Amino acid sequence: MNITTLKEYTPEIAQRIRELLIQLSRSGKDKGEIPESWFKDVIASPWHDLLIAEEDGKILGIATLSVVMGAGIKKNAYLEDFVTDTTVRGKGIGSQLWDAMIEWSQEKGCQNLEFTCGHGRETAQEFYKHHGAEVYDTNFFRKSLT
Repeated sequence: MNITTLKEYTPEIAQRIRELLIQLSRSGKDKGEIPESWFKDVIASPWHDLLIAEEDGKILGIATLSVVMGAGIKKNAYLEDFVTDTTVRGKGIGSQLWDAMIEWSQEKGCQNLEFTCGHGRETAQEFYKHHGAEVYDTNFFRKSLT
């Protein structure tokens, strides 16, 4: 198993990541293509990365991380997307990605790794607890800007 950060855009990588995100989606619905510009922005940014777990040329899992900064919080890492292919769950790939996320966050000087995990995702929540994460009392709000 090899875990790296995304270094280049290809349509094949974009399609595979799209397939994994469909597996992550509660509805299982395809939300459409991910713009090439998104990949290029992530690649160019020192504060964002897409970690890729790959074996024998096949992407088996991903994690999208960002650094969030504020005067009151200083610097934290935020996990947006984290998924392993359904065909390899339970084989330790998620744990390897988790360890890589922790290392990435520490290298960026972050104090915490933060993320949300919705209702109905008990298996994921157990994974996080097993790996030392704790539930932090908060509400998640979103305001559309479009």
